[in-house]
Amino acid sequence: MKTVKFAFILSAAVQSTVAALTASNLKTNVDVLDLDFTFGPVKASYWTGYPHHRRTPFAVSPDGKSAYIAYLDSNETDVHVQPIDPTTFKATGTTVTITGAKEAGGLVAQNDGFAVMVNEPMPSGTENAPPSGTPVAAIYRYTDGTQTWKTWLGGPNVHPDDGLSMSPDINGDLVYSAAAGLYGAYIVVTDYSGNAAGHFGDSIEYVYDNGTLDMIQGASSSWGCSHNTGIAFEAADEAPFASICAEDQGAIWLNSKGTGMMNSGVKISNENTTNGGSGEPMGGMSGSFSGLARFASTTNYIFSWVSRGAIDLTENTWMGSGYTHSINRTNPRNVAIAMLSDKYTKVGAQATSEVGATSGDDQVNWITEGANDCSNAHAATFDTDNALVTWEEISDPICDFIAMGCRGTFAGSFFQQVDSTGAKVGDPLKSTDVYVAGDMVTMSDGRVCWPYVSMTWDLSEAVPYSGSSASTQKMSFACISLDGSASSSSAASSSAAATSSASSVVAGSSVSSVSTTEAAKAASTGSSSVSVVTSPSVSSSVVASSSVVGSATASAAAATTPTTLETIARSSSSVPRIGSTAQSSESSTLVSSAASPQASSGEDGEECGDGSEAASSAPIATATPATSLPVVSAVASSAIASSISSVQASIISALPSSDIPLSSVSAIASSLSSIQASITAAAPSATASVPAHPHGGEGTPTTLAELYQWLSDCLAALKQIMDTKQRR
Repeated sequence: MKTVKFAFILSAAVQSTVAALTASNLKTNVDVLDLDFTFGPVKASYWTGYPHHRRTPFAVSPDGKSAYIAYLDSNETDVHVQPIDPTTFKATGTTVTITGAKEAGGLVAQNDGFAVMVNEPMPSGTENAPPSGTPVAAIYRYTDGTQTWKTWLGGPNVHPDDGLSMSPDINGDLVYSAAAGLYGAYIVVTDYSGNAAGHFGDSIEYVYDNGTLDMIQGASSSWGCSHNTGIAFEAADEAPFASICAEDQGAIWLNSKGTGMMNSGVKISNENTTNGGSGEPMGGMSGSFSGLARFASTTNYIFSWVSRGAIDLTENTWMGSGYTHSINRTNPRNVAIAMLSDKYTKVGAQATSEVGATSGDDQVNWITEGANDCSNAHAATFDTDNALVTWEEISDPICDFIAMGCRGTFAGSFFQQVDSTGAKVGDPLKSTDVYVAGDMVTMSDGRVCWPYVSMTWDLSEAVPYSGSSASTQKMSFACISLDGSASSSSAASSSAAATSSASSVVAGSSVSSVSTTEAAKAASTGSSSVSVVTSPSVSSSVVASSSVVGSATASAAAATTPTTLETIARSSSSVPRIGSTAQSSESSTLVSSAASPQASSGEDGEECGDGSEAASSAPIATATPATSLPVVSAVASSAIASSISSVQASIISALPSSDIPLSSVSAIASSLSSIQASITAAAPSATASVPAHPHGGEGTPTTLAELYQWLSDCLAALKQIMDTKQRR
């Protein structure tokens, strides 16, 4: 959360004893800002392709007199920084364009201008630049409309002894401390030289007011959390700043001290990690903003995230003592918060690392505990005593992936007031047409405001492989105040003007949804009034995927342009462990989310996710059956993963008799054939092999329990082979 100078004028009535938030506390300014360029408000998530809000960084100057919003052009090249009036949210001044930039990754407003973090290819001819024009993160500082300096955060000459890094996706944040005179950037990186070449991690960099990059001992880091799956970052009075990361080995860490995922840090939460994912705790792609907020001038912070909870802890043997794996407690995700007394210290107990513990989430302060799936969690503070936690919900969620997001019917955005102890104040306020899509900023009068696009928000389907066609030149702003006095002035237009490649369309809150195919048909007949939802209908078929529920017969479904990996729909709210009795809900058949209960182990612990950020703009690439392994696309890997995960799910459905002979389960036999066909088609020229029985076992698996382990390790080995081959 970005904050301006804490010159609050709120009275004693605006303390934690105030009543719950109501509609009078939320004020909207719909379509108030005319953007100078078009903006695409939908970002496809990694792996699933499910729609996320594309972040629009927003910042207000310390004196409260100026504000800026940054956004990526709809052609996904060039970042625009537009000055706006912090009172009316209308455009002022001249827009600055960072030509060639690929992501608006963070924004800080100053009294005389702004600093913006982007990623962009290095100039042609740069020695030791990343290959193929892969972007590198950089900070631009503008003073009175003129560029003052530019500082690269990766590439040549930035911690060269540790390996050179690039950032295909930043997915992090930029903050500033006036007390320290430092900008802090926390970003996702992948190295292109050194021991970590080809792998993903994260980096924390500090830049002084004059643009000088400094490697601060104990604060800066070239490589912190392995395959970072979420970042929360907030300024402090001196380096290091407060930082939190989610990684691919099973935890969320408060890593202000240590900057990595060492168990000398504070473990905030145990999370199941599978295939490089941990449930998008901080929002996934385009979501790592406004997750960690400081209570005004105090040393206290609040952190928000979403989690499936954790049960049945086992040792992470690759990482060693103090590191654990866990199984999800629930299928849908719920919202949680943690309070920090300072940047190093969590209030209350940290998450347990006790191997064998049946419960791994006793320390969690849950904001929600329902059957809806929660996502897009953020936090902001009003003052020293009150905070705002917000999230979105999906009703009757379909959670196809053990460690990713879910899909289903959008049930609204929720806004919950909490006090500085983490206690909820009243019930949450619900809105079905306001979303948090940009930084939540504490204004000089105590309001919390943020930008969003007024549109129909559909979370039921994946974004097409080609990307969302929705775009707009309108931006809305919403504000919440504790005393209900947040000012509001709706623009004349009530919905954002959006365009698609098919026709001129509207993406406002009253728009009905049709697919892009229907829009194209309308365009061919001359219609210009077709309504297009931001996440058009797409095919969910996957090459060689087999969906198994209970004893249903598995099958392989082929598709020429698959857009997402579909494994199995999990609708239960309780997750058993293998060997336990499944407890299904009245309205659903249990299929465990523990299809792959542990983060895959291997040479470096990252084989099940490396390359994800680089391919995030195309969640699943296409490939023909004849594609050889060295150049095989993500589709082949996903197809195999789909088949294996389906078999794993069928094993769980057969509980508690995990020693049942394989020959008696026809669905498994059928699925095994699908897996074999997938491997053969996807990798005809494979030079690497998958072990017949992992970890020294002899012969082929003969029981469900043996097959379960065999498939888990087989999936890890296949993914490692494919990722390694693709990088060569």
